[in-house]
Amino acid sequence: MLARGTLSSLILWGGPGCGKTTIARLLAGRAGLFYSQISAVFSGVADLRRAFEEADQKQAATGKGTLLFVDEIHRFNRAQQDGFLPYVERGTVVLVGATTENPSFALNAALLSRCQVLVLNRLDDASLESLLEHAEEEVGRPLPLDPEARASLRAMADGDGRYLLNMVEQLVALDSSKVLTPRDLAAILSRRAILYDRDREEHYNLISALHKSLRGSDPDAALYWFARMLEGGEDPRYIARRLTRFAAEDVGQADPSALPMAVAGWQTYERLGSPEGELALAQVVVHLATAPKSNAVYTAYKAARALARDTGSLMPPSHILNAPTALMKDIGYGQGYEYDHDSEDAFSGQNYFPDGMPRASLYHPTDRGHEGRIRKLLDMRAAKRASREP
Repeated sequence: MLARGTLSSLILWGGPGCGKTTIARLLAGRAGLFYSQISAVFSGVADLRRAFEEADQKQAATGKGTLLFVDEIHRFNRAQQDGFLPYVERGTVVLVGATTENPSFALNAALLSRCQVLVLNRLDDASLESLLEHAEEEVGRPLPLDPEARASLRAMADGDGRYLLNMVEQLVALDSSKVLTPRDLAAILSRRAILYDRDREEHYNLISALHKSLRGSDPDAALYWFARMLEGGEDPRYIARRLTRFAAEDVGQADPSALPMAVAGWQTYERLGSPEGELALAQVVVHLATAPKSNAVYTAYKAARALARDTGSLMPPSHILNAPTALMKDIGYGQGYEYDHDSEDAFSGQNYFPDGMPRASLYHPTDRGHEGRIRKLLDMRAAKRASREP
């Protein structure tokens, strides 16, 4: 875009300290635009109107456009976001919005359709080291860190360049010539808080990672995401609820003990609380990850619901209806019913679907775990049922 001289409006989506504001300033300089900045946290409609008026005046006086950088743009409501549209379309401003939230959820469709979304990743270890080297060039001396402490400093930043530079400023201000070790560093500086918002996208990203690690039968990865959620302040009861759902949906009859174990882990947490009860949930995580997997019950349940909607209010066949009155017996209720316990292997093979409705096959057990035994049993019963058909 810079090469062809037509800079489009942009949404920069990334975590804190990944360089969104810096990129906006650099773009304004390279594109030959005035730079104006507002924050959605501290600005309202009047501030927006003032910024647009100033951009109009500058363009009229100099013919030069303005890059308007809007920090935390997702904090503007839908009506305020709509206020950008005419100015973006006229080219009065090149809008560069910065957000830590998923634009698909945080910004309205009309604004998104006029902008390109660029995803900025958290800074990796090499990028953080590069920042440290630049900082040392600025202050004119190396930081008083041994190699392990230097690596620890980068780890403490957790991908946030701004936080890293704030820690560097604290180290530069130290009046000491001592070379610091990781232990010294930990005593002086605090580790950056883990990014986690229980009401926002990170919450759903991590529970998705836990769920899919369990489904992928990876206990190590599952424990990692479980711990990440706890460290981020997630309510363990929410995790317990999701583990119980997983036991029913993804393990099912392949390991019938999974569901009662998940419930037991949940109850144990309720009795013990944190942190003791979290160990019970960790045990559930490992059990579910290592258990054989089957979604056959889940699939059968969805198919049964669909079939029930499609078939309406069909009556059960008369032979399985109770007949508590003489009238009911006279009209055939219960007539011909075979008591299964009196049959060979306690299985009569009678039809239990409505009369005239084709038999539906809903539950298809896998050959994994306990379901393998269920599958053999159902195959034997299907053969006996078929032998009764005329």
